[in-house]
Amino acid sequence: MARPLPLLLLALGLAAAAKSPYQQVLQHSRLRGRQHGPNVCAVQKLIGTNRKYFTNCKQWYQRKICGKSTVISYECCPGYEKVPGEKGCPAALPLSNIYETLGVVGSATTQLYSDRSNLRPEIEGPGSFTIFAPSNEAWASLSAETLDSLVSNVNIELLNALRYHMVDKRVLTDDLKHGTTLNSMYQNLPIQIHHYPNGIVTVNCARLLKADHHATNGVVHVIDKVIATTTNTIQQIIETEDSLETLRTAVAASDLSSLLESEGQYTLLAPTNEAFEKIPRETLNRILGDPEALRDLLNHHILKSAMCAEAIIAGLTMETLEGTTLDVGCSGEELTLNGKPIIANKDVLATNGVVHFVNELLIPDSAKTVFELAQESEVSKSTDLFRQAGLSSHLTGSERVTLLAPVNNVFKDGLPIIDSNMRNLLLNHIVKDQLSSKYLYHGQKLQTLGDKELRVFVYRNNLCIENACIAAHDKRGRFGTLFSVDKMLTPPTGSVMDVLKADHRFSTLVAAIQSAGLTENLNRPGTFTVFAPTNEAFRAMPQGELNKLMGNAKELANILKFHVADEILVSGAVNALVRLKSMQGDKLEVSMKNNVIHINKEPVAESDIMATNGVIYAVNSVLQPQASRPQERGDEPADPALEIFKQASALSKVSQRNPRLAPVYSRILARMKESSGTL
Repeated sequence: MARPLPLLLLALGLAAAAKSPYQQVLQHSRLRGRQHGPNVCAVQKLIGTNRKYFTNCKQWYQRKICGKSTVISYECCPGYEKVPGEKGCPAALPLSNIYETLGVVGSATTQLYSDRSNLRPEIEGPGSFTIFAPSNEAWASLSAETLDSLVSNVNIELLNALRYHMVDKRVLTDDLKHGTTLNSMYQNLPIQIHHYPNGIVTVNCARLLKADHHATNGVVHVIDKVIATTTNTIQQIIETEDSLETLRTAVAASDLSSLLESEGQYTLLAPTNEAFEKIPRETLNRILGDPEALRDLLNHHILKSAMCAEAIIAGLTMETLEGTTLDVGCSGEELTLNGKPIIANKDVLATNGVVHFVNELLIPDSAKTVFELAQESEVSKSTDLFRQAGLSSHLTGSERVTLLAPVNNVFKDGLPIIDSNMRNLLLNHIVKDQLSSKYLYHGQKLQTLGDKELRVFVYRNNLCIENACIAAHDKRGRFGTLFSVDKMLTPPTGSVMDVLKADHRFSTLVAAIQSAGLTENLNRPGTFTVFAPTNEAFRAMPQGELNKLMGNAKELANILKFHVADEILVSGAVNALVRLKSMQGDKLEVSMKNNVIHINKEPVAESDIMATNGVIYAVNSVLQPQASRPQERGDEPADPALEIFKQASALSKVSQRNPRLAPVYSRILARMKESSGTL
């Protein structure tokens, strides 16, 4: 029973040692400032502004915040001050009450208003308080109207405002947990705390500037804004804002109202009326009339956690309720979404999160048609082709399809002319059913709107449908999916023999296949890769050798089988080197050099001629198996010993040039010749 105590103490010790993100960043700033003396912190200041940040490791090396350049300055860390004539900040600030501490830490205006509002006796007297004190600059940034309303009358508004900045207990940064609330000293109204992984701490979305200034009766944290009470939920903000009228209608139609008025911590990127007006009326009506698309649209505008603008000092990827992600970033003073500065009004605080008004609608892929997906992708030229062919209706309605769209680079020389054959080919780029590439499997058959059957080939480095390989991640729309592919599809039109017979370039090969008795093999169902010698390849052979080959059916069959592998390999699967076993038994080496396929180091004239039972590559040479290649000397077998000796050319040349080695070299050569003569 005595054993668990040391483990408990160890666990408590580890928990105590774990620092909050704020403390970790502060510690890094201390490390960067230590060369300037004790208790010096490195601070990054945005050029042209008064905004300062303690620095983390990434920011230190990038020297940027929100994409803007910073300069490094060195200041006393919180709680310390300089001593004349000494290096760094060796002295701790004098410990005094909260009222006196306010004047020391850069919040003299808060101190002044505490005096004016009669708060001074309370924060000078005994007790344990925490005050989130607006900086002098924070008070100065208030409009004259707002400031006048606070300090007029009998200062009761000012007193209430200051007491809303206070908590009746000592709360340090390690106690400021992300997503928690503290009850203020004004009617116990909540103060929202967010403590982000990057070390930023916000209080009702005001950033903590200098924290943990101890006082005899509490602690002072300096913040960059004067915070105001909030009593509205996100839903209530939507209902009361005139600029969110269209959003209000959309939320009501999607049954999201209950979520947006429930407890939680969300970020709503609220599209304004202007944002909705920018969308084509046809698109907007389609989404508003489709409950599933509408719900996806709205969920795409809701982040799973509250994200205050002050916490964003670099790009972040945030997850939405829809399950998608948005890139939330900043550029100077502006917040950005997916790289665009479209946030019009930020940090409208609610009891269950924060609202940022956006002036562009963020339509997720799941609410788009396939045609819309394609128009916004690297396949936009394909959409022009399908539109010209009169096939847009298949890509804009509720038909479940998958579009195999060639990337724009395929059409760098211009779009093909639309005729009946091209229209039929394009129909075969539209697959029945909405697919996901991650669920495709090798050998799967896909049916097209053109009534063709397409095969799926799964390779180590690629996923291909017939000769076209997928070039980018899927885009899944409301009813259809977009596959970007690297070339136009060429659906098979017949067996290997059918294709060879129909192409005049292979007439000699067809005759050879028939002579060797291989016609039936290449007509039957299978998975062949055929490296087909053209007529030109046969003409390049010496006439005597060609006649001899054609007159020997067994040898001819052997040579032809060396040109056939019993698996389908399309060009998109060839990266550096792929080895195939031929039907003759020897290996074939397929490689890619300068974007040209090579077979056994011979360039291929044409790739990916698709057949129902395989794929054909046109080659302008007849490939020779290792055993059939001509010897260096045609009148006698090669002598292994002599061959080895010949390969040592470098050694032989050195030996013959050296007077001491020449006799030895001659004797070895003579002995090898004698040995070969007696074998």
